[in-house]
Parts: sequence; structure tokens; C-alpha cells
Amino acid sequence: MYNFLTGPGLCLSIGICLIGLLVRGVWYVKGLNWQLDRVAYTAHPKAGIKGAVRSIVFWILPFGTRSWRAQPFMALLFYTFHIGVICIPLFLEAHQMILQEKLGLSFALLNQNLADILSWGVIISAVFLLLRRIALPEVRILTTKHDYVVLFLSVAPFITGLICRYELGNDSFWLLAHIISGEMLLIAVPFTKLSHILLFFMSRAQLGMDFGIKRGGMKGKGLTW
Repeated sequence: MYNFLTGPGLCLSIGICLIGLLVRGVWYVKGLNWQLDRVAYTAHPKAGIKGAVRSIVFWILPFGTRSWRAQPFMALLFYTFHIGVICIPLFLEAHQMILQEKLGLSFALLNQNLADILSWGVIISAVFLLLRRIALPEVRILTTKHDYVVLFLSVAPFITGLICRYELGNDSFWLLAHIISGEMLLIAVPFTKLSHILLFFMSRAQLGMDFGIKRGGMKGKGLTW
């Protein structure tokens, strides 16, 4: 089972994730309104690219936008969660060994103590994000069962990973559970809101181009939008 999960299973889950994201990206672009969006982007690419880069950079930077600064605690939770979710799968030594052996990929190694801190940070952040969805009426009204499932899928690999790390149960069982939960997460990415791994950048770029061209960025330049 281990050989299958770290061999064909890993390749299949990564393939579904990447191909699915590619399809989602194509759908996003094809869904843009030709008159309102693509004409403006084509006519004024320099202003559009400048606006897109500005939008993405400011939303990636901690407290780079007014929205982040208005809710510093939530911003800290979101950043802690996402830093752990990105860094641990790619840079943890145990993961590196599998990626190197099976796919020939190699990245910088993450210190084990730092990996433990990031893993706990992901889990604690997920708990607060869950409580936020339950406690705040303006968030609760927008929350569906789908959102809870996505949050569970996102945090399950880290819970099982820490169980393996601290040897709290049957090593073989929890190792397989850790790998399966990680691959389930990869497969779920293009079919759920986790597709924001790609669509976040595309939507921020689109909004940035809109503001850079049509909504004040080129004000007074004779635009009809």
C-alpha cells in the first residue's frame, strides 16, 4: 500500500490536481466578458499589467491592504495557515525524500523544529477559522457544509502528520492515513474552493487590471468604460 500511494497514487493525485487547475484557469479566462474585460486588457496592456501586479503583491504582503489592516488577528490566522500549508508539503525532509525518489524534485529543507511549529500553527489557525465561521453571523450565513469539509480536508494531513511525528499510535496506520489524506487534498483542489490556489492570483489580477484601466487608473484618458 505504501509503495502504491507513494508511486502511482502520488503521480495520479498530482496529475489530477495540476490538470484540474489548468482546466479551471482556462474556464476562468473563457468566462471573461469580451466587451467589458478583454477589449480593455488588449487595448491597454501596460496599464493592465501594472494594475494586476500591484493588486497581487499588496494582497500577498502581510497587512498590505486596508482589509488586512482592519482585521489584524484574522490576517495573522490566514497567513499562518497558508504559510504552513505551502511550506511543509514542499520543504519537509521526509516529503523531500519521496519527491526526490519518485519525481526527481528537490527543494531547500525545512528545519524539523520549525516544521513542528508551522504544523501546530496550521491546526490552531484552522480551529480559529472554524470558530469564526460558527460565531460570526456575517460569516455563518455564507458558510455551507462544503466549507467545513474543505477545512477538514486541508487540516487532516497536518493532524495525521503530527501523530506520526510524535508516534502517538500505530505507525503504519497513521503513516498511510497521512499519505491518503494528503493525496485526497490534492485531488480535491480543482473541484472545490481550494482551487483558489490558482484562481486567487487570476481574480486579483483581473481586479487589478480593472482598477488600473477602467476604474480610475487611466482616468481622463478618453476611455469609454
